Amino acid sequence: MSSLLATLAALAGVPLFVVISAMAILHFSIAEIDLTVVFIEMYRIAETPTLTAIPLFALTGFLLAESGASARLVRFSQALLGWLPGGLAIMAIIVCALFTALTGASGMTIVALGGLLLPALRQQRLPDSFSLGLITTSGSLGLLFPPSLPLIIYGIVSETPVDKLFIAGIAPGLLLVGALSCYSLFQGRRCAAPERPTGWRELPQAFVACSWELLLPVVIFGGIYGGIIAVSEAAALSALYALVVVVLIRREISIGQLPKIICDSMVLVGGIFVVLAAAMAYTNYLIDAEIPTRLLAYIETHISSRLLFLILLNVFLLAVGCMIDMFSALLIVVPLILPIAEAYDVHPIHLGIIFLTNLEIGYSTPPVGLNLFIASIRFEQPVHRLYRVSLPFLLILLACLVVITYWADLSLFLVES
Repeated sequence: MSSLLATLAALAGVPLFVVISAMAILHFSIAEIDLTVVFIEMYRIAETPTLTAIPLFALTGFLLAESGASARLVRFSQALLGWLPGGLAIMAIIVCALFTALTGASGMTIVALGGLLLPALRQQRLPDSFSLGLITTSGSLGLLFPPSLPLIIYGIVSETPVDKLFIAGIAPGLLLVGALSCYSLFQGRRCAAPERPTGWRELPQAFVACSWELLLPVVIFGGIYGGIIAVSEAAALSALYALVVVVLIRREISIGQLPKIICDSMVLVGGIFVVLAAAMAYTNYLIDAEIPTRLLAYIETHISSRLLFLILLNVFLLAVGCMIDMFSALLIVVPLILPIAEAYDVHPIHLGIIFLTNLEIGYSTPPVGLNLFIASIRFEQPVHRLYRVSLPFLLILLACLVVITYWADLSLFLVES
């Protein structure tokens, strides 16, 4: 009954943290447990070492989104890949993946880059349906690449080392990018898309123009994987780096604009933190009430095969990614799924990659994938058309999901080497 009321409240527009907090308080009250435990659990997230990485990486993404970084990355990619048939489509995929990894929000990628990329793809005489489908589905493509916020949040919720998740996401992320790039190359040859002649002079100029942005991943990854700095320190360094570049070096953002940008980024982060705190409290109740244990017992009774469990897990997570905000899904579903997956011998790091791959595909999955509606508004297209044009890309991504799910070493070989 309480779950039904919570669902109805969420559908009615009640803020998610209110729904989750109310559920925690209600269930602890029914169990006659002192309600101060709710606030103790909420406070416990403050002791999480990697928590500070979330607002700092978010601020980095907002600073880059407000600057001219997207236009410079597009120019460099055009110069690098414009000679290939379909090279601009491959460029769009790479730029979207990089931008999403830095900002952690697929909707922001479509809004920020869509106006630049769609006209460029149309100039190459690529089919309009192909171009629309490409940008819509590529909007969430970089969520497996560090320093993606969902990776950090999964690490916090599952108590998995974030630096290992960063490493584990690289190969599966490259698989997704590579698969869509191969399809784009095929479409470019099939449609005889004109090659964009690129002189040797343009490439160095374009590289120099976006050199500060290209150095940012080197600074972050080199520091973390070189053992020089921790994830939270890398986040602080990236925010300082972005601030110096866009304000002092490039001067694309004035000091007067900073308060609004910081405020906008912290509104996003504040919403995540509030939901995270409420979810931590409710998760504590679920564990005390042995809900995961009962769920596991039920699943083990009906599902004996690991293969079948992974199939059903993917179906469930795709539905979750289609209907629920990614951050909410991570906070609510991971604590329930994690102990069950471990019983079926699914490594927590591998589970995280499966989880995020499903959620990023779910963003573009009909009928209610968020990217479909954002792209519909951004490009002034009926959403049912975006359902249709996204289908080939979704099929490719689903094929990659099968590989990622059943080939665990793809996610783990870099971690365990």
